[in-house]
Amino acid sequence: MASSPTQRSHHRHGPHSESHGHQHGLLGKYAELTFALAAAVCLGLGWALSFVHSISPWWPWGLYVTAYGFGSWFMVQEAIGELIVGRFEIDFLMLVAAVGAALLGAWAEGALLLVLFSLGHALEHYAMGRATGAIQALAELAPSTAIVKRGGTTAEVSVNDLRVGDIVVVKPNARIAADGFVIEGTSSVNQAPITGESVPVDKEPVPDAGQASRKPSSLAAQHRVFAGTVNGSGALEIQVTKLASDNTLARVVQMVAEAETRISPTQQLTKHIQLYYVPIVLGLVALLHFAWLVVEEPFSASFYRAMAVLVAASPCALAIATPSATLSGIARAARGGVLIKGGGPLESLGKVPAIAFDKTGTLTTGNPKLTDVLTADSIAEEELLRVAIAVESLSDHPLASALVRDGQQRLGQVISAEAENLRSVTGRGVQADFEGQSIAIGKRTLFSEIPGPPIPPELAAAITRLETGGRTTMVVRAGQRYLGVLGLMDTPRQSAKQTIACLRKLGVQQMLMLSGDNQSVADAVAQEIGIDEAFGDLMPEDKVDAIRKLQSSGGVAMVGDGVNDAPAMANAAVGIAMGAAGSDVALEAADIALMSDDLSHLPFAVGLSRQTSRIVRQNLWFSMGMVVFLVPAAILGLDMGPAVALHEGSTVAVVINALRLLAYPSVDP
Repeated sequence: MASSPTQRSHHRHGPHSESHGHQHGLLGKYAELTFALAAAVCLGLGWALSFVHSISPWWPWGLYVTAYGFGSWFMVQEAIGELIVGRFEIDFLMLVAAVGAALLGAWAEGALLLVLFSLGHALEHYAMGRATGAIQALAELAPSTAIVKRGGTTAEVSVNDLRVGDIVVVKPNARIAADGFVIEGTSSVNQAPITGESVPVDKEPVPDAGQASRKPSSLAAQHRVFAGTVNGSGALEIQVTKLASDNTLARVVQMVAEAETRISPTQQLTKHIQLYYVPIVLGLVALLHFAWLVVEEPFSASFYRAMAVLVAASPCALAIATPSATLSGIARAARGGVLIKGGGPLESLGKVPAIAFDKTGTLTTGNPKLTDVLTADSIAEEELLRVAIAVESLSDHPLASALVRDGQQRLGQVISAEAENLRSVTGRGVQADFEGQSIAIGKRTLFSEIPGPPIPPELAAAITRLETGGRTTMVVRAGQRYLGVLGLMDTPRQSAKQTIACLRKLGVQQMLMLSGDNQSVADAVAQEIGIDEAFGDLMPEDKVDAIRKLQSSGGVAMVGDGVNDAPAMANAAVGIAMGAAGSDVALEAADIALMSDDLSHLPFAVGLSRQTSRIVRQNLWFSMGMVVFLVPAAILGLDMGPAVALHEGSTVAVVINALRLLAYPSVDP
């Protein structure tokens, strides 16, 4: 009776397809609506003239035929396309019903069928275009040209001609043309189109452009800019880090477009139901053709009833109920700085009873500070820090960056000497060579796994005190000598406690934290922000095991940075990455990506998911209820005209109901 939800939604409403597989010509996107209205006018005039006895009956008949032409114009093209690929969709079946009505001499009712169906179809297409248009608008955010400095002169070039390393001039209040970092000027940039941040972000130049160009992904937010964002009152010069085809905006648009093709479990269920529903309805319609053998009525009456049932039973509203809501939800999320990769994650997020969070960089700021420097006996603080800085300067771990930054500040000098031959011990620490010695830096568990003397009792006691106080500890050993222990502390995000409380209001039953840090630190952070349970001392594989256990007990979403948490996110019902605007890895790894590094966007995503699920349920119940009402009514004598009106009205109603998601408000934790 109708195509599968995926086929129907994309065949008719896909953002990259032409409407109904044909050109609209001079009338543009309103062609189908114009033809439907023209058919309605012809039908109305024909019906009115049928009561004027002084004119020839050929006049009303001619107007009915004209109404047939206008009303079926696009339907015929659609039906031919369907038949060529071996599909029998609703357009073909409606044409059959209209032809049947004409054969019975019911030209007015056949024309009414075509008018109402084409009108409903045009309005449905227009409404669905609102949702796809919201997504397509993302692609239009970036300007088509940029002012670039080359060879001492400036020139306006196409953004597609920009190269990595180009210097782009951004005028005040202009849209930024490329991803890059600021090398000249200060300003505030409105990043809401990409990250959903409501407050403009202050931007300033990087200290060293050469170093920044080598590792642009590690730059702080105040240096980085994205294509499609809006500059404030200051002029900027930025160095391009990505081609136009690879920038964050292009990736988001591509992934949102791909998300439209990924169907949700509910869509899969409706598709499965239709496999059985369609042959049952066709069998019923075939059987009704022979009703004249059982009841005293002419064959024409039985045929008419069968056509009315065919119209009433066609599951147009059911087929579009879920795709319309999913598309609207994905579009609204994208406008709010949340990238949702398909109907599956959108639907699943609203159902999970538990959410697990990584600690560092997710619940905490990810900007730890060096708070404690405790040396072993007869070891100078300068030696401890100099060795630690030389080794950790080779690492890109946040703790390493904090140690190098704060350690050099504490020493009052820059340590230029670097270690060599850095070796990572996953989840434990690092080893390297420095000044002829083998250096090991890491958790206390590292030193029970590598050769060498155990940690001295007095140093072990100091480590325990620091961990009890919520510090992350890093033990330093040079050769066979323990130099001491360093304590670092990462503070919880200001929005973390409010976000957890907001998620509880939305109905999330359990919040957990998974951390590679020691249990004491994990417990301290969990208690401060209201997490139900914290799991510390976890290796990456331990996080995967924990997620699998939670999955088996009802489902869980995993929130992390999308990089070292990727295995755990992949095993969760939904993987959610934070700060994805600056991370290609996070964009790829996550089912849902919060484009800004702002945890407060998570309640918005959860709330939108739950509202989408509610609207899908409303649409399904309404569409199925309409079929349950119309089929018996048509069998008992409901005319084809009212059946078509109710049938098409229900289709338009579910689409309009789904479009309410485009106005879903932001959730302020």
